Amino acid sequence: MKTVEDLEENQIDDFYKMIGSNVKKIRNERGMTQLQLSQALGHKSVGLVSQSELYLKKQHFNLKHLYQLAYILDCNIEDFLKE
Repeated sequence: MKTVEDLEENQIDDFYKMIGSNVKKIRNERGMTQLQLSQALGHKSVGLVSQSELYLKKQHFNLKHLYQLAYILDCNIEDFLKE
């Protein structure tokens, strides 16, 4: 049986980096800036978006963010999970 102990920390980091990269790619395809996306999410600054896109300081998008981002960017949540 598999357990979470089988996952290495860098695998989780790589997963969050992939999601952030996909959000950035789709955001750019839609012609949106980080500020525009942040404001659409209800934030006044780009901190969450910029740090999560690059996975800085281990900041990442949560499920609520992904649901909101899919709505704003007019895509499917699955698009953020594609390698």
